[in-house]
Amino acid sequence: TALITFFPLLRHVMSCPNTSTFSHPAVFLLVGIPGLQEAQFWIAFPFCIMYVIAVLGNVIVLCVIKTEQSLHEPMYLFLAMLAVTDLVLSTSTLPKMLSIFWLGSREIRFHACPTQMFFIHTFSSVESGLLMAMALDRYVAICCPLRHSSILSVPAIVTMGSLVLARRVLLVSPFSLLVRRLPFCQRCLISHSYCEHMAVVKLVCGDVTVSIIYGLFVAFMVVGIDLFIISVSYAMILQAILRLPYMDTRLKAFSTCASHLCVILAFYIPGLFTFLTHRFGHNVPHHVHILVANLYLLLPPILNPIVYGVQTKQIRERMLRIFQQKGI
Repeated sequence: TALITFFPLLRHVMSCPNTSTFSHPAVFLLVGIPGLQEAQFWIAFPFCIMYVIAVLGNVIVLCVIKTEQSLHEPMYLFLAMLAVTDLVLSTSTLPKMLSIFWLGSREIRFHACPTQMFFIHTFSSVESGLLMAMALDRYVAICCPLRHSSILSVPAIVTMGSLVLARRVLLVSPFSLLVRRLPFCQRCLISHSYCEHMAVVKLVCGDVTVSIIYGLFVAFMVVGIDLFIISVSYAMILQAILRLPYMDTRLKAFSTCASHLCVILAFYIPGLFTFLTHRFGHNVPHHVHILVANLYLLLPPILNPIVYGVQTKQIRERMLRIFQQKGI
C-alpha cells in the first residue's frame, strides 16, 4: 500500500513547476511557544534537564545492552532500537529549541526545515512501530512462551526492525518532497518550536490538498494500524494473565504490562492531541498545543529508559554492578 501511494505522489512532486518560479523565503522564523515568548527563557530550563536525562538514560541503556552478552535477546534488541530512536528524535529538535528559548536564534534555513521535519516524523513513526513490535514480543512471551525463541529469533528481530524503519522512511519522505515544491509567498513565521508538517503547510499560499490528504493517510497507516495491533496484543495478554493460577504471578505480570502501557499512553496521547488540535481544536489555546507538542518529543525518551530499563531486572543488576565497580 505504501508503494502504491508513494510513487503517484512522487510523480506529482516531480511534475510541479520548478521552485525557482516561486519566491521561497531564504529562512523560516520559529516563534517558539506563541503567547509565552517572555517566559520561554525559564521554560527552557526544565526542557534542558529533561533532554539531558533522556540522553544519559538512553546512552546508558545502549551501553549496558551492548556490553552484557546475556542481554542480546529479542526484548533488549527492541529496547536498543527504541533508545537509538529516542536519541535521534530528541536531538533533532531540542538543541534548536533551546537556542530559540535562550539565545533568540529563531532562524532556520528553508532547506533545513524539511530535513528537520523528515527526522521528526520518520522517527516518531518508527517509535510507534517499535512499540507495536514490543507489544507483539510481550504477547508471544506470555501467550506462547515455549515458542518465543523460535518465533522471535535475533535475525527475525533485525529484519522486523529494518522493515519498520524502511516502511516509515518510505511513508514520510513525500512530506519533505512536497514541502520543498510548494509556494510560500514570503510568509516565513512558523508558530511552533520546530518544523512540524502542518505548521509549515499553513504558510503555503497554493493548493495544499495533496499534503493534507497524505498526512491523514500516513496517520492512519502508522497510528491507526499500530494502535490496533497494540490493543489486540494487550487484550490477549490480559486474557492470558487472568488464566494464570497464582495471584502473585498475575500481579507480577500486571505490573509489567501496566508500566509498558504507561509508556505507550505517554507517547500516543500527546501525539493524538497534537494531530487532532491541528485539524479540529480551534478553541485550544495555541501555547497549550505547542507545549504538548514539545512534550510529545520529550516524555517518551525520558520514560523509556526508566520503564524498560531500570524496571528490567537484568539491566538494573548490570547497572548496579557497573556503579559498584566505579565506586559510585
